[in-house]
Amino acid sequence: MAAPKVAVVGAGVIGLSTALCIAESCPSCSVTVLSDQFSPKTTSDVAAGMLIPHTYPGTPIHLQKQWFKETFTYLFAISNSAEASEAGIHLVSGWQVFKNTPKEELPFWSDIVLGFRPMSKAELQKFPQHRFGQAFTTLKCDCLPYLLWLEKRLKATGVQIYSRKVADLWELHSEYNVVVNCTGIGARQLVGDEKLFPIRGQVLKVHAPWVKNFIRDGDGLTYIYPGIHRVTLGGTREKGNWSLSPNPGTTKDIFDRCCSLEPSLRGAQDIKVKVGLRPSRQSVRLEREVLSQGGVKLPVVHNYGHGAGGFSVHRGTAKEAARLVRECIAALQGPSSRAKL
Repeated sequence: MAAPKVAVVGAGVIGLSTALCIAESCPSCSVTVLSDQFSPKTTSDVAAGMLIPHTYPGTPIHLQKQWFKETFTYLFAISNSAEASEAGIHLVSGWQVFKNTPKEELPFWSDIVLGFRPMSKAELQKFPQHRFGQAFTTLKCDCLPYLLWLEKRLKATGVQIYSRKVADLWELHSEYNVVVNCTGIGARQLVGDEKLFPIRGQVLKVHAPWVKNFIRDGDGLTYIYPGIHRVTLGGTREKGNWSLSPNPGTTKDIFDRCCSLEPSLRGAQDIKVKVGLRPSRQSVRLEREVLSQGGVKLPVVHNYGHGAGGFSVHRGTAKEAARLVRECIAALQGPSSRAKL
């Protein structure tokens, strides 16, 4: 068959990295990214981009660990390259603190981040409200430069990128051999996934260049994540809330909570408020499906539903989605399908 045509729908971190993995692992493919939203207007642009995994109750831990390790390894290599600044990727050290000792003192990812250890009593004195803590070094993606860097990589690999609103995956069947659905929260409407729901996140992006270490409350609700140019303060986890309008009361609450962990933030300036809807479900939907109408088939690969953990596992799930795309193409090239194509 001629070069298989693959469409990736969605241009957040999942869509762009999935398109890149397909282009890298299947050079004979013609890959196109279609989306009605691009950076800086994607949910990924609101994310803090810290590599601290979120746990998916419906996904086996060994898979989550593999996805995180592949993502960490990939970004660590970029952080050690001349492209680190352009890609917005850097190492950051800090603390995760708990008011009570957690059941799991060693999370499944503790041997992937760097230098994971319990905090000393002296370190804990910085956090008088907390009784236990973990210190480690991880990676942070500054989302805007990282998404632009991914787009640049895609164009250099020959991937086409078009602005297009896809209302139904089936509308692509006459143009593409395989369609990859990376539409995040949009998949609820696009493919009718009722298991997908928004968890609204409101964050503040502030100018506080003296803050060098990340601080994360163990409940995951309050966090301070320093980036290259701005510090992200968070946050909220409002299940089922679709509002993209900033809430001034929430802004004050986030700021006060973060200042209780790092009082010097009272001097932060140029506070910008961002809101995003995390595409959440019990497990990431990462699977093949064949749509069929009137005897015509369209292979689809789904890769969405990463919730709060998209940046932590994006490269790992993109590699798996690319493998599923290669399986679809192999099936198309099989003897039974050759005649139809």
